[in-house]
Amino acid sequence: MSTAELTPRKIFTIVEETVLEGGRPVDPVARVAIVGTVFPNPWAGQGFVEDLLPGINSVASDLGALLAPRVMEALDAPLEAYGKAAIVGLNGEVEHGSGIIHNLRFGDHFRNAANATTLLPAVEKRGPAGIAFDIPLKHFTDMKIRSHHQTVEVRVADAPHADEILIALAGANRGRPQQRLAELGQD
Repeated sequence: MSTAELTPRKIFTIVEETVLEGGRPVDPVARVAIVGTVFPNPWAGQGFVEDLLPGINSVASDLGALLAPRVMEALDAPLEAYGKAAIVGLNGEVEHGSGIIHNLRFGDHFRNAANATTLLPAVEKRGPAGIAFDIPLKHFTDMKIRSHHQTVEVRVADAPHADEILIALAGANRGRPQQRLAELGQD
């Protein structure tokens, strides 16, 4: 794969703040930052590719290095929950996106930037441009902390094109606003 094939068509940042939930103020404000990129699918037009690993290894680290610091900067607060997404255009396979995001060369950039210790929860799917997808978020050091189990919905109007992949990372500064569930095992 050449460098030209890996040039992103788009890099996007979305920041959402929830200041009121259930009629009550949210303190501290619940902030979620999503940063993603859209780039040509490296396997587009090749038919079934048996060994995806060389292609995955050639892009995974660069994508993690591109996205992770941008999420931390956009969040502008200590990270407590995180997740990732791979949305593949209609001419690709879900495995093309899954292989990239389920690779330590990709995920370790975010884990290291956030001082995190857990695996990143993920969503992977194939769809047309403008498809909505939910990125699951979990606590960054303990996946059993239920207050941080949440999702954030994302949609990019013109992505992914049929021969593209959209990869995104999301981070939150806290758990769900006004969460009231008992701790795991106490219900």
